[in-house]
Amino acid sequence: MTKPWKPGRQTVELTVEKRPSRIRRDPVRLDKAPEVKPDSPEVEIWTGVAGIALFAVAIVAAILGISAATIFRDDPAADARAARFSQCYNAEGPNCVVDGGTIYVAGEKVAIAGLAAPGILDARCDSEHSRGIEAAVRLAELLNRGQLTASRPFRDPYGRTVRKVEVKGRDVAQAMIGAGLARSDNGTRQSWCG
Repeated sequence: MTKPWKPGRQTVELTVEKRPSRIRRDPVRLDKAPEVKPDSPEVEIWTGVAGIALFAVAIVAAILGISAATIFRDDPAADARAARFSQCYNAEGPNCVVDGGTIYVAGEKVAIAGLAAPGILDARCDSEHSRGIEAAVRLAELLNRGQLTASRPFRDPYGRTVRKVEVKGRDVAQAMIGAGLARSDNGTRQSWCG
């Protein structure tokens, strides 16, 4: 048989007070959003101009920095290559040899005074063409031996504008004539054929 349980003590009733719970609180209501005042049109314009100016200054600074790094980089090998003489048909720099009597120095055409050399492009025969190539090759070798000096342009006795060219103080015309690659200039076109 079961008996209903009746404790001998009196039960206590819990009363709930009307205060907010510590565990769950009511969310904060934002009935009124905080007011953010927009900048005046003048301030917005000047802020935009300042931003564009700062961006432009940053771009200019980057360009100048890159330019300075590439322009002022010292490359002795490139300087030496630019100063060397090569043949004009495959020249890498401003100095080159056209034929046994004509060169370009710093991009300026120079006819060497005192010599007549066999032609290459205007050769009258195969023999002259071959001798012209040999003279041009040897002239480039001679010019690359040291410091080149060229006089101011002047007119030779035959009315042509020429310059006296020297390498290490030695006259290039005399060196070419001495090597049998050119003849002393007499003002007429000499035949190299036969």
